[in-house]
Amino acid sequence: MLKSSTCDKVVKERKHIIFLARWYPHRYDPMLGLFVQRHAEAAALYNDISVIYVHPDDSYELVDETINNVRTIRVYYKKSKSKIVSLFRYFRANRKALKLLPKPDIMHVHVLTRLGLIAWWHKLTQGTPYVITEHWSRYLPGNEFSGFLRKALTRLVVRKASAVTTVTGILAEAMQAHGLRNDNYLILPNVVDVNMFKPQPHSNPTPKIVHISCFENKSKNITGLIDALKIMEDRGLDFQCVFIGDGMDFEMIKAYSQKLSKQENLRFTGVLEGKDVAKELAAGDFLVLSSNYETQGVVLLEAFACGLPVVSTEVGGIPEIVNESNGLLVPPQDPEKLADAMQTMLQTYQNYDPDTLREGIIKKFSNESVGKLLENIYTTHLS
Repeated sequence: MLKSSTCDKVVKERKHIIFLARWYPHRYDPMLGLFVQRHAEAAALYNDISVIYVHPDDSYELVDETINNVRTIRVYYKKSKSKIVSLFRYFRANRKALKLLPKPDIMHVHVLTRLGLIAWWHKLTQGTPYVITEHWSRYLPGNEFSGFLRKALTRLVVRKASAVTTVTGILAEAMQAHGLRNDNYLILPNVVDVNMFKPQPHSNPTPKIVHISCFENKSKNITGLIDALKIMEDRGLDFQCVFIGDGMDFEMIKAYSQKLSKQENLRFTGVLEGKDVAKELAAGDFLVLSSNYETQGVVLLEAFACGLPVVSTEVGGIPEIVNESNGLLVPPQDPEKLADAMQTMLQTYQNYDPDTLREGIIKKFSNESVGKLLENIYTTHLS
């Protein structure tokens, strides 16, 4: 059963928590798992946090540094064509990193399944409790969570965890529908840096639409967004759409965008980080997300923090945060309806109050709010 967790119990004694992260920003992709890094930084307000992240590379290297009060150990191990060898090196790299750290009070696994096995083994051999935070949308309908061994091991590590958190209720329900049972399923919101993402005075001569993603078309359906923009162009509407990000389908999507005759209506920035992406987003008039599936969509929360309404597909956990008070929802893979919603937003975005949009984010998704919630999870459910 899904439970709600309160954040009113905060203790002064700091615990040592080790984050085992399947996704985390690294030298080749500074955006991967950025939401996990933000969870770590929020938790570090009340506890001592160490993060271990392991990534394949051409040679072995261990990088140990402190970033925003979080000790961060990244281990790059030599990749292999053999899946068995690669898996062995992955576990060995995690073990080497763990040896550098003192025994934790708690382990916090981010993204299953292999890291859950490490945490379960430490609980079995050393008595260290662990919690799990799942971000992966693979459990949702339309995605693939299969394989007898994978399912059996995932059920084991979920059952033995002290608590399991997800960023949305629908993801928790999907996991339980796969037989991933635990008595303490909790909602743990994503973190938004409300000091960075905030409204900025601006005036665009042409309404500015912003899209931010990892440019992986299977999930983000950016070609579908371009189809919708083409419909808007054919209707004679004036707009500018700024695409922020990079990824495996970046060049394909840029080429696909040539179907719009007015290329001056489009701008591709590539990867922007930190203050740069916040500045570009805050200079927009609304954000659009055209995903085929999505766990939550942190960019939607960041848009609200900047005082922007949104247009989004109605998938995954998005309906839990987007409603008529802050945006418009449309069915996935329907360019005509997406174009209709964006056309409506072109005419109505000024009716949304930026301060009201931002207020809800500060209350629930700020560093302090999520940090207190994490501390409550560590104390209440592990005592």
